[in-house]
Amino acid sequence: MTVRYQTFKTLALLLGFTFIFSGCIGTKSGVNVREPIDEVPTTAASGGPRLTFGIIYPMVNDTYEMVTENAEAAAADHDIKVIVQAPDEANLEQQIRIMEMMIKQEVDGIAIDPVDSEALIDVINKAVSSGIPVICFESDSPSSQRNAFIGADNYKTGIVIGQTVDTLLGGKGMILVQSGMPHMLGLTQRLQGLQDYVAQHTEIDVLEVRHNDGSEANAVLQLEQMITDHPHFSALINLDFVSSSSSVLVWKAKGLNRYNVALGLTPYVNQSIENGQITRIISQNEQNWGQAIINNLRKLAQDETLPEFINTEITEIRN
Repeated sequence: MTVRYQTFKTLALLLGFTFIFSGCIGTKSGVNVREPIDEVPTTAASGGPRLTFGIIYPMVNDTYEMVTENAEAAAADHDIKVIVQAPDEANLEQQIRIMEMMIKQEVDGIAIDPVDSEALIDVINKAVSSGIPVICFESDSPSSQRNAFIGADNYKTGIVIGQTVDTLLGGKGMILVQSGMPHMLGLTQRLQGLQDYVAQHTEIDVLEVRHNDGSEANAVLQLEQMITDHPHFSALINLDFVSSSSSVLVWKAKGLNRYNVALGLTPYVNQSIENGQITRIISQNEQNWGQAIINNLRKLAQDETLPEFINTEITEIRN
């Protein structure tokens, strides 16, 4: 089978996967929206003011759909309205535009997973100075005035991934690394942790590192190119959700039996570890992020003080 035909076949699988997992969210002007932003009720069923929280993702992905479901379940217990928005693919300008819209609507709190921690400082600070508390999750913007960060230590996550591949390969071998947006702080921290551990504690060679910029199509094409360029690689390391799900498609299409270490636990990726496409999953307990977002935005709305870092810890999952 030619490389061109193989790529076409894999892209076809990718398109089907994308349709399945993003079809539940409507698209408007390139921004995926679960709730219309101009429909903000002012009164709760109890008769008091109803809180409205906004959640902004880097892009549409089934991991974030899982976070949304968890957040909506937690919000329902307190009669809180949740507005969820995300660009189709990672896009700084769209994240800024969404933040500006939520500030204009005077929502009661915003949780954002920033695609660029430095570029979003001004709009995060604008929200906070307007009296809207802001929580970052998954990836932080520590130089901003955000109130707290929810997630795991991303540098430590990279170290745990390094320890995992060290165990799998016995300290020797050749690895490929896939990541997402090069300016996303959490991803650069994961990559640095992985590289530092591998360099200091193993004889493993990092053959190549690629960034997919949050695009599943890019992730598939880049992975296929890396495999073509380095056919004798020992393991693939995925540092973001897009890379993890896209690697499953490539493993299925090519029938690969190499080690494949994924980042992030979703039902799809979990099923893939059972089916043999994924060897290990390193999770930051993403399934709990939604509840943590709602509960901590509630505390901020009630003028409670939060710790700067709300640690969701790291879990290794194996079949």
